[in-house]
Amino acid sequence: MTARPDDDTNAVRPYRDLREWLDIARELGLLKELDGAHWDLEIGAITEIERRRRLEGSSVLLFDRIAGYPEGYRVLTNADNPIPLVARSLGLPAARGGLAFVREWKERMKRFEPLPPARVEAGPVLENVFRGPAIDVLKFPVPRWNELDGGRYIGTDCVVITRDPEEGWVNLGTYRVQVHDRDRLGLYISPGKDGRIQMEKAFARNERFPVAMTFGQDPLLLYAASFHLPWGTCEYDYAGWARRAPIEVIAGPVTGLPIPAHAEIAIEGFVDPGEVQDEGPFGEFTGYYASDRRPAPVVHVESLMHRNRPILTGSPMGRPPSVVFYDLITSATLWNAMEAAGVPDVRGVYVHHMAPTTMFTAISITQRYPGHARQAGAAAIACRGGAYMGRYYVVVDEDIDPSNIDEVIWAMATRSDPEKDIEVLRRCWSGPLDPIVPPGEKGFNSRAIIDACRPYEWRNEFPRVVESSPALRARVLEKWGHIIG
Repeated sequence: MTARPDDDTNAVRPYRDLREWLDIARELGLLKELDGAHWDLEIGAITEIERRRRLEGSSVLLFDRIAGYPEGYRVLTNADNPIPLVARSLGLPAARGGLAFVREWKERMKRFEPLPPARVEAGPVLENVFRGPAIDVLKFPVPRWNELDGGRYIGTDCVVITRDPEEGWVNLGTYRVQVHDRDRLGLYISPGKDGRIQMEKAFARNERFPVAMTFGQDPLLLYAASFHLPWGTCEYDYAGWARRAPIEVIAGPVTGLPIPAHAEIAIEGFVDPGEVQDEGPFGEFTGYYASDRRPAPVVHVESLMHRNRPILTGSPMGRPPSVVFYDLITSATLWNAMEAAGVPDVRGVYVHHMAPTTMFTAISITQRYPGHARQAGAAAIACRGGAYMGRYYVVVDEDIDPSNIDEVIWAMATRSDPEKDIEVLRRCWSGPLDPIVPPGEKGFNSRAIIDACRPYEWRNEFPRVVESSPALRARVLEKWGHIIG
């Protein structure tokens, strides 16, 4: 990708909301606008095709004149994949992807200083406000994304806003939300996630749990809601720091929860202790229907707000590759966490796009002492960013680019012995969506550390790699680069 004159971080043009972000996507040639698609399956299938065709180079898709809905009620998908746009949202140079992106974000994360949101009295989200019988979430073209989905899912690229009932801090998370009817939504949150812990605290006190949700927001808020932040850290503070300006929020008229003032669509409601309704199935990020219909909490919607000509954001899950930004941010988070845990000389960490969450993570190190490689793998299993639903952690030498799957497989095939170099840790943190875990055993899984480094004891005697030296490559490219470069 060719660098642009405005690729420097300080030159990135600021934007305030999703619409200005779409203007940037249009200018970069990364926006495709489609008219006439049907909300039932077509939008999901088109998005899947676009993602699989181009992965990191795919475009954002904006659908209008959707079958059965008036012009201007739009759906936006694939906002979480084009690397230049993810970089713009985070204030990074747009030309960098892969391990360069991970390294740059890793270093910037070390300078995190909370920047709390700014309370404002009004914002575009209040252009249309509905209460009581006027509420109807199906006024928006909520898609049925995949053929075996159990219904229409309004929450796939959403931000769910909650408050800890004991500690008072606000959490932003991305969880799945199914439409039951005009003012009732099914909310599924995996065990161990911050929003679920907060909800369970409220239920233990026999209290209703207030919830706000946005279904069309600055993509930066979606990214922040997906980050692995320390318990008690508000994602608004993180997004404000990344933006270098506080996020403007209004107080929800029903719950008092802080809602992005520039969101496209927002709802507020309550979850009552003990009330559940069957939800699902839903094609999830693992690429499978790993769970069937089952009871999930119900949100009673008491307030609905939206902008004129609203945009509903969506991120249909399915067979990978899927969400590129999540893998890049998780890689940076895990890298920092490993260093903080005391693992020295980590040269790179990369969560691969074809493996959901951290199911295949490659870690490059410079070996400094016996057991260093196993230490790195064990730390990755336990650290923030790598602990949830992981599977394989491959540790390689510094001459291997962990983001290059071909190099990682080469190292696994030639530098590891299955009998000696695979360690298995059991009863780790998984979840109900893990496809390989049998029914009745959900919640736990096992992890494998694959030591694909040269054996420490005789690493200096290990067969030498067949490749041109840097000096020879430079000399040949200087002479022949105009033809082969």
